[in-house]
Amino acid sequence: MHGESSYGLWLLVFINSAIFIFFAFSFVKPNTKYEWRSLGVYSAFIVALFTEMYGFPLTIYFLSGWLTENYPGIDFFAHDNGHLLHTLFGFEGNAHFDPLHIASNIIIVFGCVLLSAAWSVLHKAQQERSLATTGWYARCRHPQYIAFIVIMFGFLLQWPTIPTLLMFPFLVAVYIRLAKREEFVALREFGDEYRHYMDSTPAWVPKLTLDK
Repeated sequence: MHGESSYGLWLLVFINSAIFIFFAFSFVKPNTKYEWRSLGVYSAFIVALFTEMYGFPLTIYFLSGWLTENYPGIDFFAHDNGHLLHTLFGFEGNAHFDPLHIASNIIIVFGCVLLSAAWSVLHKAQQERSLATTGWYARCRHPQYIAFIVIMFGFLLQWPTIPTLLMFPFLVAVYIRLAKREEFVALREFGDEYRHYMDSTPAWVPKLTLDK
C-alpha cells in the first residue's frame, strides 16, 4: 500500500489540534453562545486540517484518479507529497522549503503574534471597562478576528483540503457576524464614543499610518 506509514499518526493529530485549539481558547475565553460557536467552527477547521495532514488523507483519496492521471509516478500517499500545491505549481525539492510553505509559516506566525498583541490590549480594556483603541485596535476594529482568519489562510497555503476549503468562507462569515454583534453591544454600552471610533477606524483593513 502506498505510504502506509505516512498516515494514521493519530497521536500527532491530537497533539497538534490540541495545541492550536488551546491557543485560541486561551485568548478568546468564550462566554456567549456565539463565541462558543465561533470557537467550535475554528476547532472543526483545525481538526479537519490535521486529520488529513497526519491521520487520513481524504482529499487525496477523493482526487486520486485525477492526480494519478495528471501526475503519473508521484506517490501522493507519501506524506511529503501531500503538499498538493507544491506539485500543482511545479515546485521541486523538499516541499517544506518551497515559497508557498515558507510564506505559510510566516503568515501563521504573524497571525499568532497579532492575536497575542490584540488580546493584551482587549483584555486590559475589558478590565478597565473601556474601549480598546490602542495598538492594533488603533489600526482596525477587529484585529483578533483578522488574526484567526490569517492563521487559517496560512494553513490553507500549506495543506489545502476539500473540507477546510469549504469551511474557510463559512468561518470568515461567522467572524464577520460575531464582529457585527459585538459592535452592536459596544454601541449600546459606549454610545457616541464608539460611533466616533467606528468613523475613524476601519473594520477589517488596517490603517498603514496612525492619525497624529
